[in-house]
Amino acid sequence: MSTKVVVTGLGATTPLGGDVASTWEGLLSGRSGAQALTGEEYANLPSRIAAPAAVDPTEVLSRVEARKLDRFEQFALVAAREALKDSGLAKGDVPGERLAVSIASGIGGLISLLNVYDVLRQKGPRHVTPFTIPMIMPNGAAAWVGLEIGAKASVQTPVAACASGNEAIRHGFDLIRTGKADVAVVGGAEAVIHPLPLAAFGAMTALSRRNDEPQRASRPFDKARDGFLLGEGAAVMVLESLEHAQRRGARIYAEVAGTGASADGHHIVQPDPTGSGNAAAMREALENAGIAPEELTHINAHATSTPAGDVAEAVGIRSVLGAAADNVVVTAPKGALGHLLGAAGVAESVATVLTLYHRVVPPTANLEDLDDEIQLDIPTEPRKLPDGPLTALNNSFGFGGHNLVIAFRTV
Repeated sequence: MSTKVVVTGLGATTPLGGDVASTWEGLLSGRSGAQALTGEEYANLPSRIAAPAAVDPTEVLSRVEARKLDRFEQFALVAAREALKDSGLAKGDVPGERLAVSIASGIGGLISLLNVYDVLRQKGPRHVTPFTIPMIMPNGAAAWVGLEIGAKASVQTPVAACASGNEAIRHGFDLIRTGKADVAVVGGAEAVIHPLPLAAFGAMTALSRRNDEPQRASRPFDKARDGFLLGEGAAVMVLESLEHAQRRGARIYAEVAGTGASADGHHIVQPDPTGSGNAAAMREALENAGIAPEELTHINAHATSTPAGDVAEAVGIRSVLGAAADNVVVTAPKGALGHLLGAAGVAESVATVLTLYHRVVPPTANLEDLDDEIQLDIPTEPRKLPDGPLTALNNSFGFGGHNLVIAFRTV
C-alpha cells in the first residue's frame, strides 16, 4: 500500500473549451459557459438555460466514430485521447494487463435512449440501430476507451450520481496503489442537456431559473443563488505509479495523495445540513494522505449553487479544519462550468491539479455577495499560492448522499 500515485496526463472538453488549455483559461478569467436554450422543445420549461460543451464532439471525431457513440461516449473519447497524448503514452507502451480504465457517468446514454425510443414509435423496430445498447449503457464510455487503448487490468464505470467522477479517480488510485496496475486512465463523462432531464431537475426546483441572465445563473456561495446549471462534457486523467512515471521520464503534474468516502444517510437528494457526511469524507482523505488540517492549502469545492448544499459544505469544511480554514483558499468551478454531473469530479480534479501545478487558484465566477453563513476565503480574482509544498482537496457530493473527496499534493 506504499506505492505513490501521480498524475501525468490531462484531457477535457467542457463548456469553457474543447481542451484542457481553453478550459483552464476560462476558469482563470471567470468566464461562464452558460447560454440560453432557444429550441421550441425548451420553451415551456421553468429553467431554459444550460452550459453545453464549447466544441461539439462530432467536429473532432470521424463521422464513422460519432455515429456509433452516444454523446457522452463521444466526449469521453475526445478527452481520453487528449489525456493520453499529454501523458506521452501511446497504445502498446503499457502491457494491457497493467493498464486500467475507470470512467464514470451519473446517467449514461440518456439522449440516445430517448431518441431511439422516438424512432421505435414513429418508424418501428427495423429502424432501431444495432448500436443502441452500447450507446445507452453507462459503461459504454469506459468500454470504448478501454478497447481503444487495449486495457485489460480492469475497465470499470462507477455510478454515484454527481460524485461518480471522483469515485472513478479513487478506483484507479486503488488499483495502482495496491499493485494491480501501473497506469489507470480515469475520468467522467456526461451529456444530458435535453428537455426531459431539465424538466425533471426543474420539478425538484434544483435548477436556476435566472433565464434572462444565463451567464450569471450559476453563483456558488452567493446570497442570490437559486440552483445549479446543467452542463455537459468530459474530463480524463492519466494516473501512474511514481516509479513507472519516473522510469519513462514523464512530466508529473501532482500526486494523488489520498481519498475519502462516506454517505450522509440523510435523504435521497437533500444534503445533511450538519455537514457531517461530507466532513467525514474530507477527514478520511486528509488522514489517508497524511495531511494535517493546518497543512492544507486549497479546496476545490463541490458547491453546486443550491441554497442548502453550499451551506452544508461550508459547515463541513469548518468542522474539519477549525481555525485552519482561515488559511485555506476555496474555489467553486461550477460558477463557470455549470454542473457536469458524473463528469464534474474529474473536471474539477483537473482544475485542482492545475491549481497546484501553476500555483494559482481560479476565481469563483458570479460570487458578488458572499452568504453570511459561509465563512470561507473564496476569491473573486485569481489568487497566487506561495512557494513550497502545496496540498489540496477536491470535493464531490451526489444525490443519494454520496461523498467522495480526493487529496492532491505537489511533487
